[in-house]
Amino acid sequence: MSTDTAQIVARAWNFAHVLRDVGLSYLAYTEQITFLLFLKMAHELTLPPHNRPPIVPEPYDWPNLLKREGDDLEVHYRHTLEELGKRPGMLGQVFLKARPDIQNPALLYRLIRNLIEPETWTSLEADVKGDIYEGLLARSAEESPKGAGQYFTPRPLIRGIVDCVRPTADDTVCDPACGTGGFLLAAREYVQEHEGRDLDPDQKRHLRRSFATGWELVPNTARLCVMNLYLHGVDADPSPVRVDDSLRSVPADGFTLVLTNPPFGKKSSIKTRLDGEDDADADEVAYERPDFVATTKNKQLNFLQHVLSLLKVGGRCAVVVPDNVLFEGGAGEKVRRALLRTCDVHTLLRLPTGIFYAQGVKANVLFFDRGPPREEPWTSKLWVYDLRTNRHFTLKTNPLRRSDLDEFVACYRPEDRAARKPTWDAGANPDGRWRAFEYAELAKRDKANLDIFWLRDKTLEESEDLPEPDTLAREIADDLQAAADQFAAIVSKLGE
Repeated sequence: MSTDTAQIVARAWNFAHVLRDVGLSYLAYTEQITFLLFLKMAHELTLPPHNRPPIVPEPYDWPNLLKREGDDLEVHYRHTLEELGKRPGMLGQVFLKARPDIQNPALLYRLIRNLIEPETWTSLEADVKGDIYEGLLARSAEESPKGAGQYFTPRPLIRGIVDCVRPTADDTVCDPACGTGGFLLAAREYVQEHEGRDLDPDQKRHLRRSFATGWELVPNTARLCVMNLYLHGVDADPSPVRVDDSLRSVPADGFTLVLTNPPFGKKSSIKTRLDGEDDADADEVAYERPDFVATTKNKQLNFLQHVLSLLKVGGRCAVVVPDNVLFEGGAGEKVRRALLRTCDVHTLLRLPTGIFYAQGVKANVLFFDRGPPREEPWTSKLWVYDLRTNRHFTLKTNPLRRSDLDEFVACYRPEDRAARKPTWDAGANPDGRWRAFEYAELAKRDKANLDIFWLRDKTLEESEDLPEPDTLAREIADDLQAAADQFAAIVSKLGE
């Protein structure tokens, strides 16, 4: 990070602390920066060398906001948010249901004059915006785990996944639960880093306008995603982010790459029947779609089926799923067997605990490619990498880093998956974390259970291998939370 970048980030943090003292959360502060940065950058794009037509109409543009102060500034800012929220396209998406949470005109004036105005944001390095955004979003997740955890996927995990699937400039990338856009941005940045110098004008236009598509159910989170994409060079109309429940209907479009970490939870938040009407009691019903192989209340199983519908033939996917998706019977078994038949389910990454803000989460990443219709199953061999057994992470003292995924990415062999070799050997290396399982073996497993593990948990046998007390306490808390969730699910089923 350059000195200038570090100074800007430090100033952003200082304003966050000041506004925290008057009761504004990190998330609310991030939203206010969203609005102001958009107005400033939209104005910059009307100036040389860009000379673009203004996207923000008068009198709601940056110059009109800049020349005001005191109560006049506070009133004009509120009217600006209200009026722009009524506009169509990307502009209206950013300001949809926007609220002026900074009620103190003097603080608003300082934020505009001292932080936003002095910089030419469109000429700054991309990591300036990224550092400010990701830092504030991380703090939001820390202060409100339940609220922020729904959209915050660890960035090192995202980068590791993207390094495996290797997006290209010709891809169309989708995240049906996009949150603040982490997967979409990482995919776009990968293309820029690896192909940027060789992109032709059509590919550059595609990267800017039609490369990324996302759905997000929560309007405030969708706004952050739209702004995050805009700050990183996405300029599409209509907006690439749709505020809707992506599970509501059969997808109209197909994509070549789906990257997603859907919200965890057993129940769907919205039920759509075949007649298109929403059911008032979402907890007592399930999605019924003709393209689904199973009707279930399990949100993760529904997302997994939805991803299949989103993928074009030949398309590839990486999706984060909790453990129960790998072993649950009934609808779970139907979905897994259908997945193994219709797709080449080639890789499973067992994730460690302690990397998500939500407690009790035991998750995995499934990688698969969709094949055209045929009689024999597309899955021939599932490679499993166990990053969970005997690995201990915590959010603060030992967070997941991209380097922790180096061995997995090397084993994945994104450049040539046919050249994969196991690191596990029953005799020579029983602690190897990477091994393969043939389709015939998977199909014979009870309920097509894919919750596969083989490493010996050393903490169960050797006291000297116990993790640090704080890590052990967190793992115990996670296990208790997971057990509580399972009991709650059982009670819910018994009451049906």
